Amino acid sequence: MYVVEVNEDLFMLDAGLMFPEEEMLGIDAVIPDISYILENKHRLRGIFISHGHEDHMGALAYVLKYIDVPVYGAKLTLALIQAHLKEADYYEDAEFVEITSDTVLEFPEANITFFKTNHSIPDSVGIVIHTSEGAIVYTGDFKFDQAAAGIYKPEIGKMARIGEEGVLCLMSDSTGAEKPGYTPSEALVATEMAQAFYNAPGRIIVACFASNVNRIQLVFNAAVQTGRKVAVVGKSLQRVYETALNLGYLDVEEDSIIPVSEIHQYEEKEIVILSTGHQGEPITALQKMAKQSHKQVAIKQGDTVLIAASPLPGGELILSKTVDMLFRVGANVVSSKQRVHVSGHGSQEELKMMINLMKPKYLIPVHGEYRHLFSHEKVGIAAGIPKENIIVADKGDVIEVKNDRIRLASKVTAGNVLIDGSGVGDVGNIVLRDRRLLSQDGILLVVVTLNRSDKSIAAGPEIISRGFVYVRESEKLLEEATEVVTAVVKKNGSRQPFDWSTLKQDMRDTLNSFLYEKTKRRPMILPIIMEIS
Repeated sequence: MYVVEVNEDLFMLDAGLMFPEEEMLGIDAVIPDISYILENKHRLRGIFISHGHEDHMGALAYVLKYIDVPVYGAKLTLALIQAHLKEADYYEDAEFVEITSDTVLEFPEANITFFKTNHSIPDSVGIVIHTSEGAIVYTGDFKFDQAAAGIYKPEIGKMARIGEEGVLCLMSDSTGAEKPGYTPSEALVATEMAQAFYNAPGRIIVACFASNVNRIQLVFNAAVQTGRKVAVVGKSLQRVYETALNLGYLDVEEDSIIPVSEIHQYEEKEIVILSTGHQGEPITALQKMAKQSHKQVAIKQGDTVLIAASPLPGGELILSKTVDMLFRVGANVVSSKQRVHVSGHGSQEELKMMINLMKPKYLIPVHGEYRHLFSHEKVGIAAGIPKENIIVADKGDVIEVKNDRIRLASKVTAGNVLIDGSGVGDVGNIVLRDRRLLSQDGILLVVVTLNRSDKSIAAGPEIISRGFVYVRESEKLLEEATEVVTAVVKKNGSRQPFDWSTLKQDMRDTLNSFLYEKTKRRPMILPIIMEIS
């Protein structure tokens, strides 16, 4: 999510979600902190979405609850947004404005135009904010695939014209900035996928991101070539598939698709299962299938699994473990090394091409991890942009272009808002820290009942362990821990005045020291003290 501020007008570019990182235990999704937008929402003119991937529009269900402005996007993008909002139980009225690459939007401080880019989903656009000082160009996600045709063809001529008219600042996609050369063409994938389909002796399971419409199309093409039927598995995949099909962005023969409930009616060599997981992430679904815990599909000996997706940043270990599990159940795994998947993002030479087309005065690398932004800076310098004209920014940084220079001016409130179930932002660092502690050393509940009159022990102490030690094999340890607690309660009971919080803290501290000495572990200790008369 980026905000461009032209005098009094604010324009929000994209509103994406992030898939949780490994240490975000139990978190479903992560969205940007919009505190700054809420403080200035009277100045916000609209939300402009570059394409229909969740990392660019997935936060809208939360953002639109607090901000009432129009959402601008191309036809498929808006259809996917509306389907996503419905799934997220958002039923309020939002204003959606459909744009094409020829649309010109006029606002008090700036005009906005668009240009088509090539990405793994149709209707991907770059956004141009025309200011009195020159254009600010936001590329969205892009690559330059020379074989791209029809709905995937980028408007290279239009990009060059924008560059000739004068680009003040280019905000360009950095996801592929570490990769030298060019991103291979989708035409290669089509050939390799058809070959893999021909060579598979039994069922084929294809795992891909739900919103990779290009990949979905290639799977159907290969299935038709090899006389197979396709069953679509996964709610998010079904949503994207039906939306793209209804709008004419997918070309699918009607008799080539079957419900997953009918796959047993066909021979195994006639079946393709197209699958994705929770929130469109494919690897988790494959794990369930390999463990035989998936509701609809279990992978077995003789299946061929095509992993037509790159792992999310930090997900390489999970992918390698999943591949290992698939081999264990007897599947043959075909992954990206065999070119059944290529990235939807441009590599270094394509990033240089975008810079040469746009001829920007200033470059701001966007999208990807910090290392990708840093690599993009090097690419920009190689393409002839002076180092002082490139800003590698972090979350919340304010970049100011004023008096013919660019600089990091200040910072605004920014960061992650964590989504857990229906709770938005109610899980913070302290809750995550507690979850991490629980996952590492477990929990110990200490239950004691005291007499109200003299504060002597009426019942207990009883110690309940979860995830700390196996009770049957640690009876002696827990007996000693009970004695420690008894001693602490007696000592505190004789103190005047008696203080509940001191007793609880004393129990925690003493028990913590005792258990660490015995086990070198620090479980979370929760004292529960009751009183009877």
